[in-house]
Amino acid sequence: ARRMLRDPKVRRLATEFGCAWLHLQGFEDTNEKSERHFPTFAALRGPLYEESVLLFDDFFRNNGRVGDLIGGDHVFVNEALAKHYGIPGIAGSEWRRVDGARRWSRGGILGLGAVLARESGASRTSPILRGNWLCEVLLGEKLPKPPKDVPRLPEDETATEGLTVRQLVEKHSSDPKCAGCHVRIDPYGFALEGFDAIGRHRTKDLGDRPVETSVRTLDGARFDGFEGLREYLLTRRREAFVKQYCRKFLGYALGRGVQLSDGPLLADLRERLKAGDGRVTVALEAILRSRQFREIRGREQVADDTN
Repeated sequence: ARRMLRDPKVRRLATEFGCAWLHLQGFEDTNEKSERHFPTFAALRGPLYEESVLLFDDFFRNNGRVGDLIGGDHVFVNEALAKHYGIPGIAGSEWRRVDGARRWSRGGILGLGAVLARESGASRTSPILRGNWLCEVLLGEKLPKPPKDVPRLPEDETATEGLTVRQLVEKHSSDPKCAGCHVRIDPYGFALEGFDAIGRHRTKDLGDRPVETSVRTLDGARFDGFEGLREYLLTRRREAFVKQYCRKFLGYALGRGVQLSDGPLLADLRERLKAGDGRVTVALEAILRSRQFREIRGREQVADDTN
């Protein structure tokens, strides 16, 4: 397993598993951002996507801990992206790893500018999109679709009648038809309001209003902003995140959706990760030795032999 993860082809794992899991496919072609509000975004699409690839590439090559996908304290930047993130002392197009990333509110999946930009609107942030993404993609929760008659929120952060995006969402979420889901997703999105619609850190929105990032979750936890959210996920929601990681990684390795019959293997993966310091090779070795993987490889071998 470790030899596999040192292979140059691991970049393919980073893109086909990691970036696909985060819904970042096609990010380099994203063109819905307002050029008036975000004129630098078009030139940053490539670097933002490459950062995401490098996060997973480094994770696999160095036998990372699954928890570091949330709590990691490093970031990959070149000069263009470092300038976007406000990280000083980086010159040139060469990519490099910078440790101590939490100084700039970076690190892990939640600090990826590509994620923060993808889960935003053209001219404003979207706590709803970000919170829904976190619930479904990182925690594996199933949320119902919103009612068809839900009114749309203003698209421009500067045209919100003096309200912040958070205040607009809170007003919208007070509708009893919407409250059931929003009480689950909104706190996560509000905690990430310290990032604008193209992933830059901020303290004020486009209307020059202070952003508020302190939240209380459905389970009663209180925290503030990016670091508070990461700590919450690594403590209260760690089990859910690890379970989702195992489900996604197993599905990728098997080349199919995870089935009910895979339950014992998923449970075994989680236990092995817990006993093995959360290292990625622990899960990979268990998958490679599993009955499910051997059966798939056996069918592939038979198909190759008959061609």
